Parts: sequence; C-alpha cells; structure tokens
Amino acid sequence: MIASQLTEQGGSFLSQTPTSTFTPEDFSNDEKLMIQMAEDFSRKEVLSVVERLEKQEEGLMPNLIKKAGQLGFCGIDAPEEYGGLGLSKNLAARILEHLSLDASFSVTVGITSGISLFGLIAFGTEEQRQKYLPKLTSGEWIGAYALSEPNSGSDALSMSTRAEDKGDHWLLNGTKMWISNAKWANFFLVMAKIDGEHVTAFLVEKDFPGVSIAREEHKMGLKGSSTARLLLENAQIPKENLLYLPGKGHHVAFNALNMGRFKLGAMSIGPARQAIGHAAAYAQDRKQFGQPISNFGLIQAKFADMAAYYFAIESLLYRTGANIDAAFAQSDGSLEGNRAAAEEFAVECSACKVLATELEAAIVDDCLQVYGGYGFTEEFPVARIYRDARISRIYEGTNEINRIFLSDRMVRRANEGKCSLTASGDSFINDLTGKAYAKFNKDQETLGWISDLTILCLAEQSAKLRAQKTGALGQAAYERFANFANARAAGIYAALSGEAVTIPAPFDGHTSELANAVLSQKGPISF
Repeated sequence: MIASQLTEQGGSFLSQTPTSTFTPEDFSNDEKLMIQMAEDFSRKEVLSVVERLEKQEEGLMPNLIKKAGQLGFCGIDAPEEYGGLGLSKNLAARILEHLSLDASFSVTVGITSGISLFGLIAFGTEEQRQKYLPKLTSGEWIGAYALSEPNSGSDALSMSTRAEDKGDHWLLNGTKMWISNAKWANFFLVMAKIDGEHVTAFLVEKDFPGVSIAREEHKMGLKGSSTARLLLENAQIPKENLLYLPGKGHHVAFNALNMGRFKLGAMSIGPARQAIGHAAAYAQDRKQFGQPISNFGLIQAKFADMAAYYFAIESLLYRTGANIDAAFAQSDGSLEGNRAAAEEFAVECSACKVLATELEAAIVDDCLQVYGGYGFTEEFPVARIYRDARISRIYEGTNEINRIFLSDRMVRRANEGKCSLTASGDSFINDLTGKAYAKFNKDQETLGWISDLTILCLAEQSAKLRAQKTGALGQAAYERFANFANARAAGIYAALSGEAVTIPAPFDGHTSELANAVLSQKGPISF
C-alpha cells in the first residue's frame, strides 16, 4: 500500500496496514482515574521522601515497591491469573509516566514491572509463570534484567557469560554490568551462552549458590536507584529455570528490550513533566526588572517549545502503544505469536525511545535555564532532574544503536514486502524520508540521518492526527512542533544528500498561547 493511502487512513509509509489514531485523550474515565492514582502515589509517597531515597536509606525503596505492588502498579499489563491487572500495555505506559516523577523510583518500578517481567510472561512455561510472576506483580519481589557486560554493551551478543550443562543443573560463570535494581533484586533475567555461542535466557534467584552482587556504582544521577554488577561464579541454576529454548535467548532479550524502549519513553517524560511544573511555578514567582520572568518573550518561547515537544512525544508514544496492544490482541497467545507481536512495532519502539529521551533532555535543559544560576545548585530539584535525565539516552540501547537498528530494520521490512518506503508528497517530512531511503547504505552516519527523518516523520504525523481531536490548543502545539520538525528534517536531508532544500512556510509559533497554557496548568498542556 502506498504512502498516500496509508496517511489518509491514519497510517504512515512505515506500515503495510493503517495504524492506530489513539491519543492520550482516548483513555477511558476509569483508566484516567488509575492514571491519577499513580500521580497521587508519586507525589504523596515518593516525592515526599526523595531526599531519603537519594541516600539509599535502608529498606525505603523496597517498601515503596511493595506499596506500589499493593495498588497493582507492578503488574498492570501482567495476566490476572498471575496477580496482574491484565490491562493494556498502553495504559501501563501511561501509568508508568505518572509514576516516574522521580527518576530513581521510576527505574526501580519500571524494570520490576517491565523488562524483568516481559520475557517471563511472553516466553515462560506455566510452571515458571506460577512460580515467579505473583511475587513480582505484588511487589513482594523486585526484578532485574542482566544482559550487558564489562566488554559487551551495544554489541550484546558478544557476551562472555557461559552456561554449562551439568546434568541436573546449569552452571553459570560471568559478570553482568550496569544492572539496575541489583542491590534489591530477588529475581534476575540473565543471558548467557551455551557452548560459548548459543545465547540462552535463564531465571536466576539472588539466593542461588554462586550468585552475588558487587558494590554500588557511583553514578552521576539516579542516586536513589541501585546499579551494580551481578557476579556469577559457578552459579547453580536449576534445569527448569532455562527460559524459552536453548540458543533462542536473543528472542527473549531483544523483544523484552522492544517493550522496554516503548515504556522508557513514558519513563523519560515523567521527570520532564515534573521539571515543567517546577519551572512554571518558579518563572511566575521570580521577578526581574519589576515583573515575573514568565512575562519575558524568550522565557515564554521556552515554555511554548516544552508544550510542543511534550505534545509530540505523547502523540507518538500512545499511538504506538495502541498498535502494540492490537498486535498482541491478534496473537494466538503462543510463544511464537508473542514473539511476532513483540517484534511487529520494534521500529516504532525505538523511535519512541529516541524521540522521548532527546526531547526530555531539551525540556529539562530549558527548565534549568529558566532558574538561571539557581538551577545549577542542588538547592532546587531541577538539578537532580537534569542529572537523572542524562542516562535516558544511554540505557535500553544507546540512541546511536537504536538509530542503526531502526533504519536497517525498515529496509529489511520493505524487502520482505511488509512496508513501503516510497516518497509520497503527503507531507514535507514524509517526502524527504522516502527520498532518503533511496540513498540507504551501511554507513553509520547515513543510517543515523535516515533514522532521524523516520522518527520526525512518525512524530509529526502522530501530532497532526492528535491535533484533529484536541481543538485550537492542540493545533497550536502541532504547528509549533511542525515548524521545529520541518526545519530539522530539511537540515538532515541536506546533509545526507548534499542538495539544497526549501522549507515550507512556517506556521504561526503560538508562543504566548502555548506558554500561558503551560504556566496556568503548571505542566504539559492537557485537554
């Protein structure tokens, strides 16, 4: 199906069939109530003790996870028969966004309810699910995901951790690095190689013989979260704790990461939401030259940009989540069906991760700038949010590796007849993106440029579709984002092709309109 047909039906040239037009406004009233409960939990239970969390006060974070589990927040999209709520992945992401006002708590609850859990749900046996899922979904146990190693980061499949079949058990040897939740985790989803080459997934408990945790890493941010190495020294793992199939652990690992990247988009904009609220309140309180700095044009421009960026991220994120839920709804529930559903929107998951984390950085940076010199001190919370935000572009696959994956996978999908990469003329960015794919090659800089255009294309289209539902203010946010996206796309395509590019006439920037909405709502615009 050509691009123009797809765009008319709410799809894009990236998919063979029309995709969802779901927006955050489409959550039901009951779902919105759960989302509000998550925000209330963040503000009352988490932000009230954030200074204690930063010092890793003994027992504090595990107790918060237990409280979250009691409210269902650790198993929102886990099946009900294992203690979950059985709700959609899209709703799980939206709730996670509002649970993520503090990034350290966000990481802890996000990994427990996300990538440590997904592989078990999608690929586990009934016995494995019955044994572990209720402990994780209740918050009784904290989960962790162990893929990276000291010498294998982006090149994850070059791991050196080994699994040896000892007849009645497996013996694992190796070191896993950058393991979030390591200090508190009871359960680890671990990748190791059988016979030195067949990547395989294992379910590892912290109390198994030979399993230990090294010292905490001294991090720039996320000081309230735990990050340490997982040491496997002749670790004895029961035979029944091999997950899925021998040599097929890469399916478990990468599909868990697909879902993790989607949810990381939500985890990244949660702190940005909090930063916007702080900056909006400060700008109205801080006076210079006899008036609040919120009246100044350049400060208003920052808040207008924040509104537009956040609008675009939400638009792409929750449209993607609805697509993922639809893919799982169409699955027959088999292991192969789950794998196919998890892979179907892997491109969009990477796009969500890159867009959300990079615009989070822009939003939080501008929030700090609003504070001026005060923002550079630890006296104000924006400094912590700024430090915490930096990791988002690194974990769950660096943004660079996501860019390489995204464009390469798009071409493979096109070669398989699963999508069209034809320039359509339906929009300026869509047209440039289609032309860019005609210049595809394996040079990393080229892959990065093409991926950036793809991400902008997805985001601009998603924001446009959402604007049709949200009236004048939504249209204003879309138009300001479109101005940014068109200019950026033109620069990228010029660098890629060496050709001059004429940018469409810009929309009105709607600076005062958007800034005043953010300032009055003390957060991203809502409808």
